[in-house]
Amino acid sequence: MDAVILIAVILLATGIGMRLIHLLNAQHDARIAAHHFSDTLPGIGRRSRKHHRPISADGGAADRTGTAR
Repeated sequence: MDAVILIAVILLATGIGMRLIHLLNAQHDARIAAHHFSDTLPGIGRRSRKHHRPISADGGAADRTGTAR
């Protein structure tokens, strides 16, 4: 009889612990959702990509050695 009570108490404690962890995770997720970590700062946007490749005489882009492709 004592073993049955012990098993019931262990299962009850496990269930209460699982419920508590679930509630804490839900609270944490709600807190994180309120913050916008991916927003850019005002005045700082995405920079456009600028290609500074030298142009050869025939109009094509030159490679690193300076010769036309």
